Amino acid sequence: MTGGELLAGRYEMRGLLGRGGMAEVRDGWDTRLCRPVAIKVLHPAFNSDPDLRRRFEVEARAAAALQHPNVVAVHDFGEHEGSPFIVMERLPGRTLHDVMGTGPMTPHQVRSILDDVLAGLGAAHAAGVLHRDIKPGNILLSASGDRMKVADFGIAKTGGAAETKTGQIIGTMCYMSPERVMGAPASVADDLYAVAVIGYEALLGHRAFPHDHPVALARAIIDTPPPPLSAVRADVDPVLAAVIERGMARDPAQRFASCDQMRAALAGDPAALRGGAAPAPVITGPRPATRVMAAPLPPTAGYPPPPQLRSPRRRHPRRYLLAAAAILAAFVVSALALALDPFASSPSPASVSTSTSVPPPSTSVAPPPPPAPVPVVQEPAPAPPQPAPGPGNGHGNGKGNGGGKKKD
Repeated sequence: MTGGELLAGRYEMRGLLGRGGMAEVRDGWDTRLCRPVAIKVLHPAFNSDPDLRRRFEVEARAAAALQHPNVVAVHDFGEHEGSPFIVMERLPGRTLHDVMGTGPMTPHQVRSILDDVLAGLGAAHAAGVLHRDIKPGNILLSASGDRMKVADFGIAKTGGAAETKTGQIIGTMCYMSPERVMGAPASVADDLYAVAVIGYEALLGHRAFPHDHPVALARAIIDTPPPPLSAVRADVDPVLAAVIERGMARDPAQRFASCDQMRAALAGDPAALRGGAAPAPVITGPRPATRVMAAPLPPTAGYPPPPQLRSPRRRHPRRYLLAAAAILAAFVVSALALALDPFASSPSPASVSTSTSVPPPSTSVAPPPPPAPVPVVQEPAPAPPQPAPGPGNGHGNGKGNGGGKKKD
């Protein structure tokens, strides 16, 4: 479509305001009501795609049903020469992405922006519509510049609708929740997660997940949450920081239950900040089929690994090693004792008598007992019998001295 062309005999096409992956937005003029409008036109390359055309129509119907000051109003929907178009209220065209590009914002500004976005999303959720692509580029400034408006419901989903193919993930990944990245169905908690990520980025002036490669980005979203706000910007008040961090919780059950609860927490309501878990998803359409992964994802804080059952053989490996070493040492000591100790076997009685070459003692005494054998594993040999001393006379001529007869 070219500038100056009249759509449906009513809307005049003018200059280009913006271009996206599925459509472009043109400046327009409503010749019947004499007011400026914005006209969103599906790219001609997608005119033959029934799924995209259906999604374009879903956007028009979903947004047209929402009458809220924080939602971009939809005035009309039609088709011109085979190309569907949506007529919306005309805004200056400046988005939150443009505002955030100037640098970090003040906590007061961020709180006001989040409140506006949550108000618009709350109206959509109350009508049974999930946005599924909340990001700074889809949030526009009002004509007065003092209000934010949620736009681009192009991938919105309503109760009972099933515009997404099985297993397909649609949206801008850096604002997707961990469960959405892993293929879970959309829910209210996903939209609230994206709002919290926007608040985090607006305060810091850069993306929460600055990864360019899709795989690295997905891993970071699933496994590596960004640092807490208190660690990177000290002037953020604790209430705002707590709201954003809870909204970005990796476990959806830890997030807020609704837009109203998150708004109340932003306003300082302690009961809202401590409120309960998120509800079940609004979507009632078919759920994606279960997919079997080639390898399990690494464990995370929200999904810890299951406990590993240990084999009883390996429960105390050191104990068994010490026992084996002790047994081996006992056998070595036993072998050495048998090889070196002459008293390890029963000696004959003659082996304990003294030699005749040794001068006899002045008194008759019994020969000393043999030394105690070295402790070994086998029982020690019994001690040899001791010869009884003879009736000596004190001069060494008794029969019990060294010169007496040896017993056989």
